[in-house]
Formats: sequence, C-alpha cells, structure tokens
Amino acid sequence: MRARGARGGRTALVLALGGAGAIVLVALLAPVLAPYPADATGAAETAQLLRPPSAAHWFGTDELGRDVFSRVLYGARIGPVVAVAVVTVSLLVGTVIGVVAGYFGGWIDELLMRLTDVFLAVPALLLALALATVLAPGPVGLTVALTVTWWPWYARLVRGETASVVGRPYIEACRALGLGHRRTLVRHVLPNASTPLLVQASTDVGGVLLVASGLSFLGLGPQPPTPDWGLMVEQSQNYFTTHWWLGTFPGAAIMLVAGVCFLLGDVLRDRFDPRYVPRPTQRA
Repeated sequence: MRARGARGGRTALVLALGGAGAIVLVALLAPVLAPYPADATGAAETAQLLRPPSAAHWFGTDELGRDVFSRVLYGARIGPVVAVAVVTVSLLVGTVIGVVAGYFGGWIDELLMRLTDVFLAVPALLLALALATVLAPGPVGLTVALTVTWWPWYARLVRGETASVVGRPYIEACRALGLGHRRTLVRHVLPNASTPLLVQASTDVGGVLLVASGLSFLGLGPQPPTPDWGLMVEQSQNYFTTHWWLGTFPGAAIMLVAGVCFLLGDVLRDRFDPRYVPRPTQRA
C-alpha cells in the first residue's frame, strides 16, 4: 500500500507541475501559438461570423468572426495572471501583518488582528463587488478589489503559525543570544511558518481565478475587446443554445486552470504539511 501511495503521489505531482508549466508556456507563447493573433485585439472578420469548430478554427468563431481558440490562448495572459498577482500581493501583505502580530504580541497583536477582523466581518464577495464597482474596470481594478478581500486570511494564518513558532525553545535561545528581531524573523521564524502558507497560496490561485472570472462575467473586470475568459462566457449568453462553442471553451479553460491549481495545492499539502495524514488505501 505504501508503494502504491508513493506512485500515486508522484503521478499527481507530475500532473500538477506539468499542468502548471503548460499554463505558463501558453501564456508566454500565446502570440506564437495563436493562429490568428489579431483576433485577440478585437479585429472583426465579418465573413467568418459564428462558424462552428473546424480545421481552420479549432474552437469556432464568435459573433464578430474572431477565432475563439486564439482568444482563449491570449486569455491565459489575463485571468491566471490576475489570480497570481492577487495571491502574491495578499501573501506579502498578510505575511507582514501576521508575522508582526504573532511575534511581538501584546497591543500590536490586538491592533493588527482587530483590523483584520474588520475586513473579515464583511462577506468577501460582497466587498469585492463593491470595490470592483467603485474602481475603474479592468485587470488592475479587479486585482486591487480581490487583494483587499484576500489578505486577511493570510494574516490570520501567518499569525497563528508565527505564534506557535515563537514559543519554541530555539526562538528563546535566539533572544538570549541577542539576535535582532529582523534576523530572528527572517532566518528562524518565517522558514518554519511558511509551509502551510505556501500550500494555501497554491490552492488559492484557483479560487481567485474563479472569483475573478465571476466578476468579469458581471462586467466588473476587463472590458471588450479584451480576451478575458469570464468576459467571453458572459458575451456568449445569448448564443449558448445555438452556438455552444462560444462559452464552452473559455469556461473549460477556467475549470482546467483552477483544477490544476487545486491539484497542486493538494500535492504540496500531502508532501509538506506534517499535520495532514492521508487516509490509507484499502484493498478491494
């Protein structure tokens, strides 16, 4: 059973890393891979309106005659990038606040955690909707709106991990030796508190992508003619029953990327989180 579980873990790791690498390559090489790069910038082809999938247009064409396959490839440069940016900035902000609160404790901890509670008290989706409505529509506004709602979760997580690490004997030894706060935090606290943080961040990329696509679907994200997956699904509403490919392929891209991120998070949790014990495989 152990060998079988190890092989399964390696297979999942290969799939997760391979999928993540493929997504990055598609985003980087979209101008090379797209058969009709001009269609990603909004060029209309009136002679190719609403053509079904074919050898010339693998994913068909949309209501303006643009190649859906090319636009889906270019969409890998928007939705996933927004998700990674949101998680990265939220991770940095939450880590700083959580580490400071957990390490110093006292009134600093109370002040920072009460500030965090203020953001957590408002439903995340409602706050994101409100901010996205106020901010200028586009990738930047969408990133800011989601970052404001996402960082408190990391602050809470990091604060708990830091507080548990600070109470260990080797941290007391660092203080007894006269090591500065910065050196203690960077060399001893953060490395020992980072594992669950990285696992959570890898999983959150998929979750942020789903929320970002939902906001784009509501018209609060990138605007036409930007080839954003959520926006493409929204524009396909009136054609879904008659021209199924318009929303199917962008929606499948969203689900595929989110699935890869969730799989990567599960693999990292299995490998690096010592508190997670997988259920043993039972023989038939």
